[in-house]
Amino acid sequence: MIGVLGLGRMGGAMAARLAGLGEAVQGWDADPACRARAEAAGVRLAEPPAAPLVLLSLPQEAAVAAVLPGLLAAMPKGGVIADTSTLAPEAARRFAAEAGRAGVAYLDAPVSGGPAGAAAGTMAIMVGGEAEALARARPVLERLAARIVHVGGPGAGQVAKLANNLLVATHLMAAAEALRMADAAGVPPAALLPVINAASGRSAATEVNWPRWIEGGAFDSGFAAGLMRKDVRLALGLAESVGAPLAVCAAAARLWEEAPVPDEAEFNRAPHALFAERAHG
Repeated sequence: MIGVLGLGRMGGAMAARLAGLGEAVQGWDADPACRARAEAAGVRLAEPPAAPLVLLSLPQEAAVAAVLPGLLAAMPKGGVIADTSTLAPEAARRFAAEAGRAGVAYLDAPVSGGPAGAAAGTMAIMVGGEAEALARARPVLERLAARIVHVGGPGAGQVAKLANNLLVATHLMAAAEALRMADAAGVPPAALLPVINAASGRSAATEVNWPRWIEGGAFDSGFAAGLMRKDVRLALGLAESVGAPLAVCAAAARLWEEAPVPDEAEFNRAPHALFAERAHG
């Protein structure tokens, strides 16, 4: 039995994949629509899931803090929580200590790859926590990920994820400005990107994000602009706490904060829409 707590786009995709592979999956989400989609995919609803391995996929620290006491009371001793949420490293360390007191191992295991990667089993997972707990969770995680990297102790997975997402946020804005400059000089993105992607300036922003979600105007990678802003803020907070200057990345972070967000629907668009607006002026 595997539990999944948080059945939104990421958690729902993970739960559906595991159920589709024949695993017995229990899941729960506060949103009835998410519960209905998961149930239709073969997930049995349980609040909270009472399984020896539970995956968390929640939007923020407060949500994890709210569900953790009840989850720990329901889980068997010796169980493992693999928390795929993106959190402050210090929060992950607190949750690991709280789980340890209840006899449950906690791994901070944030992911990269989006809902499509979760559904296909091609995500990358960066893990902080004890190696023995990861060994117990690995057979299930390997059904969701093409690459699992044990970064270090509690909180290390979150440090890696925040560094990664800070780079993504910066690459998106930097690539957008370069594309805009070239377009103004008479070389449109369709002509420029094959050059960049064959040269040293390439990044996921130019190789993946533009052709998949920007060029056709879909802007829907499954990762909301609001979540990107949250992750960038967490990264800036981490940098401040350890005394690491971020002159370049902080400039990109200001652009994410200043981007106009007129309503909640706009706030939850994929961040690639902001990339396109920056690129086209």
